[in-house]
Amino acid sequence: MKLEHVALNVSDPVAMADWYHRHLGMTIVTSMDEEPFAHFIRDSGGRMMLEIYKKPPDNIPNYGEMHPLLLHFAFVSEDPETDRERLLKAGASLITDEKAPGGSHIVTMRDPWELCIQLCKRKTSLLCEKSIQQI
Repeated sequence: MKLEHVALNVSDPVAMADWYHRHLGMTIVTSMDEEPFAHFIRDSGGRMMLEIYKKPPDNIPNYGEMHPLLLHFAFVSEDPETDRERLLKAGASLITDEKAPGGSHIVTMRDPWELCIQLCKRKTSLLCEKSIQQI
């Protein structure tokens, strides 16, 4: 089986889908113009989607109160420093910027809705076939 999507109840799925499209390179696959304003957005590699919607509107988690290790979305970044600065200008906020001794660089941020995102440049990609087989 393949994982198709992860679903999130968010305060403004229309604006969030647009932000993820413009700033993280995601593609809006489908969208609804009426409640619950569900949007499916796909990563640039075509491997994974997020479904974001607003339903029920009175039960949206407070993502800003969640520890980044509780929930985050990690994006592959060829240049985390440049992407960090670009996303800061677009309304994201910085949590940490860490370079691991092994050569990986992980920038942890919050998007404008306080959902945690990571920018990952790993010494060895976790998405390559060799890495997947070793896990």
